[in-house]
Amino acid sequence: MLKRIFHLSAMLLLVALPCVPQNGMRFVTGVVTDRKGNTVQGAVVQLENTASLLVVSYITGNDGRYRFNRLYGDIDYTLKAKYQCYWSKRKILSRFDSWKQREVDLVIPIE
Repeated sequence: MLKRIFHLSAMLLLVALPCVPQNGMRFVTGVVTDRKGNTVQGAVVQLENTASLLVVSYITGNDGRYRFNRLYGDIDYTLKAKYQCYWSKRKILSRFDSWKQREVDLVIPIE
């Protein structure tokens, strides 16, 4: 019985290993603006983990800024912002880039 539990534990560990970050943790910040460069308060910024399809959101304050912490270095992410019914262009944060901190500004096509 103990041998069987050990084998099960070893198998679970091997399955979980690919989930361990290879390049350390990262973070991304930025500002959401309109076409004229004005900051957009209340925009919803969405960050999607392309491996798990998990989406987390951040609502911008008066300064239009957002921040996402603790991003895995071995996973791609997509980033976009929405205000009312308008979306920014989608940005891709690639696991192949060597960034630890990244500043990505998003423009929503409103005037």
